[in-house]
Amino acid sequence: MIFCIAGTAHGQMVKDTRVRIRMRDGVLLAANVFRPAASGRFPAILIRTPYRRGRNITPNQRAFVEHGYAVVVQDVRGRNESEGVFRAMEQEPRDGEDTLNWIARQKWSNGRIGMMGGSYLGSVQWKAALSGNPYLKAIFPVVSGSDDYRDRFYSPGGAFKLGQRLVWISQNMRAPGFRPIEFHRYVFGLPLRYLDRAATGLRNDMYQQALEHPAYDSFWRGMSTLAHIERIRVPVYAVGGWYDNFVEGDLAAISALRKKSGLHRIMVGPWAHQMSSKFAGADFGPEAAVPLLSIQLEWFDQWLKGGDTALMSRAPVRIFVMGANRWREEGEWPPARVKPAAFYLDSRGGANSLEGDGVLEAEPDGGGPPDRFTYDPRKPVPTMGGAVCCDARMLPAGPMDQRPVERRKDVLVYTSPPLKQDLEVIGPVEVALYVSTSARDTDFTAKLVDVFPDGQARNLTDGILRLRYRDSLEKPAPAQPGRVYRIRIDAGVTGNVFLKGHRIRLEISSSNFPRFDRNPNTGRAIADERVLQQAFQTVYHDGAHPSHLLLPVLH
Repeated sequence: MIFCIAGTAHGQMVKDTRVRIRMRDGVLLAANVFRPAASGRFPAILIRTPYRRGRNITPNQRAFVEHGYAVVVQDVRGRNESEGVFRAMEQEPRDGEDTLNWIARQKWSNGRIGMMGGSYLGSVQWKAALSGNPYLKAIFPVVSGSDDYRDRFYSPGGAFKLGQRLVWISQNMRAPGFRPIEFHRYVFGLPLRYLDRAATGLRNDMYQQALEHPAYDSFWRGMSTLAHIERIRVPVYAVGGWYDNFVEGDLAAISALRKKSGLHRIMVGPWAHQMSSKFAGADFGPEAAVPLLSIQLEWFDQWLKGGDTALMSRAPVRIFVMGANRWREEGEWPPARVKPAAFYLDSRGGANSLEGDGVLEAEPDGGGPPDRFTYDPRKPVPTMGGAVCCDARMLPAGPMDQRPVERRKDVLVYTSPPLKQDLEVIGPVEVALYVSTSARDTDFTAKLVDVFPDGQARNLTDGILRLRYRDSLEKPAPAQPGRVYRIRIDAGVTGNVFLKGHRIRLEISSSNFPRFDRNPNTGRAIADERVLQQAFQTVYHDGAHPSHLLLPVLH
């Protein structure tokens, strides 16, 4: 056992890096404990990670110890020095609760525990909170989401988040000594069923389970935090980013929680999954940086030390408005002052590419032939930025100039005239389309873009719908080729001011790869499909088919 007393700026600290915590099935999980050397009992902060806890205290953890907290950092089951088999979607509720109980029994603990951390370290907080453990008093999840199906594995429209799943398992679950071929080569492989081997050298249970459950069924519902949000009894401060993959889940969870309690808080900024990431060609100003550590300390002082901090007197929803580059405080999500504004698609039948004739109008035109394009899954539209993770070398996140994508003929481009005044958009973005296809199943994508006076086309948010899920994620149904369907694409959430002189743009296509997997257009099970077929797509926007973009405009 490594047990020592180390000096800090404000006194001495006890450091124990060989702690073993027994779970209910006898498995031992490895942990570090850092705590003040003074005698007494302290509130504790628990951090549970699959990413190797290390042996050294981080500056943030040290700040908590110096502030009078014990800090416990634990490797989750099956990772680093912890025993057991890593089963990410099954193990965390029980292991989290057992760890909380262990902390509460320690002689240095006063039985008041908080949890913090981001991404996987955030999701385990939600799982522990679902247990109703009496010792857990508050959590602070960062970029974590609240529903594994919609956040980590599939889009709200049922397309598989192929790229980031392969990147994550390749980074974290490779066979010893295995070196995969270049990501941009193996991600095109078929069938999807075997791409876990290409990424890791092994069959990956988590990846396989996700493929076996492409619809939102009881498997996903049973592990969803959002589906069981009424079981969350502790105060939650969530942090999300407009360009993070999990922001919709973060906002949905806090919105649901605040219907029953006013204790919960959320902050959303112009960040990707890695909040410190810098974006090439996009600077949101000095206000985009926030003192996260001081907010965390204030939050836990409120709930673990019985303090009456100023934090609870501030508005519960704090969101960064891009374009204006300022923070806005609201009482709810979406803001009560938001009203939907429709922008209607129109063209003379040639909206293909940036050079086409597609426009967005405030009123439906009532005429105009439909737009058509060919979707070839062998040549998918490439992902350019957006809410992706988890390696910028393979999937760069955030705002990027979309003009290279908009030059493609399989991308329909609809652009508004220059705005005569600022237009502030905060909330969920929806696209209603009237479409038909030659396929039994296919995809339709939508992307919201802010066009600058110099022509730069900066992506804000996007979405995709797999046509078999047009009625329900629970009950997929094949499409009838040639039939016109009214579909709704959940295009994500944003907070942005389209400044005077800017233009609003909507891109419509059928792929965004490798952010999402390619639909092979055959109508068969996608995980095992080896055949790729072209689909001939039609988007209607006449009087009987008023396809439109629906923006949440702040009044």
